[in-house]
Order: sequence, then C-alpha cells, then structure tokens
Amino acid sequence: MNGRRLFGALVITASLWLAGCSGSKAVEAKKSQQDIAVPVTVGMVVAKPMPVQIRAIGNVEAFSTVTVKSQISGELIRVHFTEGQDVRKGEQLFEIDPRPYQQALSQAEAAVVRDQAQVKQLEANLARDTAQLKHAQVQAGRYAKLAAEGVVSAEQNENIRTSSLALVQATLADQAGIESARAALNSDRAAVEKAKLDLAYCSIRSPLDGRTGNLLIHQGNIVKANDVNLIVINQVRPIYVDFSVPGQNLAEIKRHMAAGKLRVEARPKDGSPPVEGRLAFVDNNIDTTTGTILLKGAFANEKGSLWPGEFLDVILTLRTESNAIVAPSQAIQTGQQGQFVFIVNADQRVESRPVKVMRALAGESVIERGLRPGERVVTDGQLRLVPGSKIKEVKLEEVGS
Repeated sequence: MNGRRLFGALVITASLWLAGCSGSKAVEAKKSQQDIAVPVTVGMVVAKPMPVQIRAIGNVEAFSTVTVKSQISGELIRVHFTEGQDVRKGEQLFEIDPRPYQQALSQAEAAVVRDQAQVKQLEANLARDTAQLKHAQVQAGRYAKLAAEGVVSAEQNENIRTSSLALVQATLADQAGIESARAALNSDRAAVEKAKLDLAYCSIRSPLDGRTGNLLIHQGNIVKANDVNLIVINQVRPIYVDFSVPGQNLAEIKRHMAAGKLRVEARPKDGSPPVEGRLAFVDNNIDTTTGTILLKGAFANEKGSLWPGEFLDVILTLRTESNAIVAPSQAIQTGQQGQFVFIVNADQRVESRPVKVMRALAGESVIERGLRPGERVVTDGQLRLVPGSKIKEVKLEEVGS
C-alpha cells in the first residue's frame, strides 16, 4: 500500500515537472516568435484638409432637346447638314420649295397696291363731294332767304335744298367706302405679312446650338405643317448630369448651397478624366418610393466628353474639413470587436488599437477617434502580426517575399 502511494506521488511530481517544462518552452517559443521581425509596410497618420462628399451614380441629360418640325406644307428640296453634325443657332437645316409661297406673296402685295389705289380714289371722291356740299349749303341758304322774300318760287328753293341733302348723303357714303377700303387694305397687308412668314418658314433653321441626331425624313418627301419630326437636336454644351442622393442629406445640402455654389465632379466609366461642374438644381420633393431626391449638376462640357444617356460616377462636395485626421485606408482592419489598426511604437513593435472611421476617400480614411497625427500604422502585412510583434519596414513588393 505504501509502495503504491509512493509510486503515485512520483508520477504526479513527474507530470508537474513536464508541464512546467512545456509551459516554459511555449512562453519561450512565443517570445522567440515575437522577436522575429515581420516585414510590413508602414504609413503615417496626418492632419490635413479633407472634403466632405456625397457619391452617387449619375446619368447625362441634354441641357435642352428640340424636335424640329415644318411649320408649312411642301416638298423638302434640300438638307443642309449631315446626321450627327454640330450646328449653330440660326444655321439652315432644311429648305422647302418656296415657289408657291413666293406666288402667294406676290398676289398679296398686288392686292395691297389695288387697295391703296382704291382708298386714294375714294378719298378724292370725298374731297370733291365735300366741296360740292359746301357750295350747295351756301346756295340753299341764299335760296331760302330769297324764297322768304318772294323773289324765287318755293319749288326752286326745295330743289336746291334737296340737292344739298343729297350731297350730304354722298359724303357719308364716301366716308363709309373709305373705311371699307382701308379695312380691306389692312387685311391684305396682314396677308402680305403672313405670306412673308410662310416664305421665311421655307428655310428651316436651328433654334439652338447643339448636335443633330438621326435624320427622320429625307430630301424629296412632301411634308405637312406640324406633322412629322424632321430632326432632334440635343444641346450638349452646357449639359446636365442627373443623380439622386438620400433624402436625409437634403438639409445639409441646402445649408451649404446657401453659402455658395457646390462643386460636382463627374467621372466617366471609361476612365476619361473627370469633369467639374456646379450643382444647378434640387428637386422640389423626395421620392417616397426610394427615399431619394433628384439633383442636377451643370457642366460646360467644352470638350464634349459627356454624352446624353451616359452613366457615370458623381461626387458632390459639400465642404472641406480643414484639419481632418487621416490614415491610409489599407491600415484599417476589421475584427470581432470592430475596426482597428496596428500602431508601430518606438521599439518597432506593434500594438492593436480600435478606431472609428468617419468616411473614406481615394485610399484615405478620415478617423473620428483612435489615432493622432504623427503616429505610424501598418498598411500591409497585418495577417502575420499579433500585439507585441516586432516589425521591419519594407517596400510593398517585399512584404510577401
């Protein structure tokens, strides 16, 4: 019995000794592992100005779109442009056969000349009848006096008085004739203006600077007034970019708009250089279906890099934060407790520190809390690190070697 107890005590003692040796070796191994310098790249935390931006997907829209139609009927005898051509305001696009309208103008002008002659003739008649009326009225007065004195007969007096009254009616008729002729003259003058306008419509010109689309009707066809579309012209200089942002941003957008125009940047999907414009429009309601509000940026588009219907990335800059704390976005890691970074201390060892990121922009993250300017953070090689690991700063291409 005593032998068994002794044997058990020896076994326990040996186990404790082996466990102590194993723990010591594990600690030494861990310490040895931490002393091995892990190759990493390191970036600097800095304080610098950083813009506050809203990003969205935008769609390019023509600044103005005009559908050109003919305002008169006739044969389309000439097209003065090619499809897809840039045209200037006032530049001739189409020509409709002007001969019927030239003839109508000539007839209207002839009618005006006739009416003017008639008015002059009637005015001359009125002048003649007016003179005769004055003479007749003088005669009527004299004969009335003579008749009262018995020098002339009552019949002679009545004849003179009747002639005077007839001339009164003649002058009234002359005046009515003149008014009628002048009305006809005004009507024919209006017909002349209408004929001139129709003749001008034979030459169809561009109402704006823009780019022509597909030609919808060709030379030789008969067109009717305000019937078929001839061409669609899009004004692309300047041009709009439509985009929608969450409605919750509206108050901030309005606040910054009150301080000045907001910058909008459009970035084509094909990698073309970004184009800068200004916020020109905010819709008057939030879409209840999507919870977003429509905005428009206006762009000069002098080089024609933006095209109607094109989809692109849009960046709306609200303001610039003057002293934002900024770290490379590659330094930000995500763990079970949230986001963190590895800080490099003076002994070239790392420690884990939780951080809160406000926003990211072009490979940089604005830090709300957790970092200070001047601190160094690991930007690549974090998978081989644990708190306390020793590091060796290398170039990016050397991290995986």
